[in-house]
Amino acid sequence: MAVTISSANLQPNMSHGDVGVKVAQLAKEQQEVQGDIALQLINAAAPEAAKAPVGNTGHNINTTA
Repeated sequence: MAVTISSANLQPNMSHGDVGVKVAQLAKEQQEVQGDIALQLINAAAPEAAKAPVGNTGHNINTTA
């Protein structure tokens, strides 16, 4: 059994640059996803803000020892 491949069928249709545009769109989408993931990692690594003190505990300092 012989298998023959016609080279005409293997050629992509690049007459209007459709392939280049699609590759550029996919690359842009991939960069946006990677940027979103990077921002999520940065936000997750940021320390939480210190909570404000409640009441006046620690505000009175005894200066007469």
